[in-house]
Amino acid sequence: MLSVSSIVLLTVRLASSRYESPFSLSLAACLAVLGLGCQGSIGDAEQRGTGAGSGGSGGGGGTTVASNLASASVARRLSRSEIDNTVRDLLGDATNPAGKFLQEDEYTPFDNDYSRQMASAALIDSLEATADDVAARVLAPANRSRIVPCTPSGPGDAACFRQVIETVGQRLFRRPLSEQEITAYLTLQSYATENNPAVSHDFYTAVALMLRSMLQDPEFLYRIEIGTPTKDPAVLHLNGYEIATRLSFLVVGSSPDDKLLDLAKADALSDANQRRTEAIRLLADPRARDQLHRFHAMWLGYRAIPQTANLIAAFNLETTKLIDRVIFDAPASYLTLFSSPDSYLNDLLADQYGLPHPAGGEGWVPYGTSGRAGILSHGSVLAAFSKFSDTSPTQRGIFVQTRLLCNTVLPPPANVNVDQPPPATASVCKLDRYAAHRASATCGACHNNLDPIGYGLENYDIGGRYRTHDDGHPECVLPGQGELPGYGTFSGPAELGQKLIDSGKLEQCFVQHLLRYAVGRALRPEETGEVETLMGSFKASDHSLTELLLSFVASDRFALRQEDPVQ
Repeated sequence: MLSVSSIVLLTVRLASSRYESPFSLSLAACLAVLGLGCQGSIGDAEQRGTGAGSGGSGGGGGTTVASNLASASVARRLSRSEIDNTVRDLLGDATNPAGKFLQEDEYTPFDNDYSRQMASAALIDSLEATADDVAARVLAPANRSRIVPCTPSGPGDAACFRQVIETVGQRLFRRPLSEQEITAYLTLQSYATENNPAVSHDFYTAVALMLRSMLQDPEFLYRIEIGTPTKDPAVLHLNGYEIATRLSFLVVGSSPDDKLLDLAKADALSDANQRRTEAIRLLADPRARDQLHRFHAMWLGYRAIPQTANLIAAFNLETTKLIDRVIFDAPASYLTLFSSPDSYLNDLLADQYGLPHPAGGEGWVPYGTSGRAGILSHGSVLAAFSKFSDTSPTQRGIFVQTRLLCNTVLPPPANVNVDQPPPATASVCKLDRYAAHRASATCGACHNNLDPIGYGLENYDIGGRYRTHDDGHPECVLPGQGELPGYGTFSGPAELGQKLIDSGKLEQCFVQHLLRYAVGRALRPEETGEVETLMGSFKASDHSLTELLLSFVASDRFALRQEDPVQ
């Protein structure tokens, strides 16, 4: 049985001229019919990417796109964070409503990978609950003026209702509504004016139905890019509103503001210099910092760490302060993130690391000769890749190989249970147990490229504290030295960070991950040239992250797309 808002959604969308493509129409019906006969991924599940990381290969399947002038794309559903940010910015609801109802996004390592997005009955139910929750709060008497710019003369004030439809519709759909769409939404006013003594109806009844419908509409939930043909039949040029949407979600993680929509209307964003100017403006917005904090938390794996609330807060403070300093406050080479000789600590974290207390209880403290340097010394990162309530040399090795070097780590054999700790040995020492992995014929090939990396970080426990032996086992002395295969031995995060910088692969891997986040899927072989182009800009700017973003936004590729033959 359909709910009222679902019937409304289906009625309005079927009346809209925007939905001329079979994909859009079937998706609208799918979202409206609450999952009846609509379950699965958007695209072919057999061709979804499964690679752990990276750039030139992996994850895209075997089909090659027709042109290397533009990245392939399909409709991308907004992540939970993007929905929350948009509802906050456009409707004034800062309660993070999507997080209350929607399931956790799949991280691969990012939360916007469209090749993994699933459409299911549970998703549709959650989206409806989210829409109802938001509408009830936004249209409470104390809040409704945020989206209702006029004072209605009564339930049947069509002029005021039309103004609400146009204003809210442009915000949520990231483009002006067509006359046919506006007319379709105007029919909802009949719910506010019907004569039913048993039900209280007023002007805001229609507004609530409109808002609930829009918040469940594919045009809100998905970034739908269509574009117009170019001389290359495989390449499409995005319109101003589609470019504005790309730019805003990339830089601030939310829908375009009025300034961007005005520029989109004037088709000014087709100009590369104008896109660069707007990107500079958005980078000055505090939301850009939050967006880059989220990107790093996903990339480096510390978005959810197993520690106490006070320690997590201290870790977050330390890491975000370093990111902000390197990128915004005292711009420096991005590689400084991995080599910084000091860190922002409070007294709790200083005690945790065994470093001097900062003046005034909070501030920058030099690492000195502690063996620490940069973000790899942070408790947030050191806690991220753990297992069985302890550090895991294997997991830390996977982290370095996939997130920092963009190497592929093959999955373990089918008969290996990765949820079991290393096998027991005569020794209680953890590293002796891990040595059994490397001695195994089936496990040794992978573990010999992973565990030695983790050994070099074993002196730092799951909370970032320095130690010389296994916890609770003073007889298990830690070697204090590891090996980065192909680049030699190291001891501790400072030496590891320097070896990664010296390898030249760290900066390239970062660019690959940033581009992967921008396009919303694993990169493909035909995008190698774009990675190399961005690498050139990155190096030429002394590894400035902001210049890297500006170069990408100003590139011809940013305003182009092509159909994704893999999906």
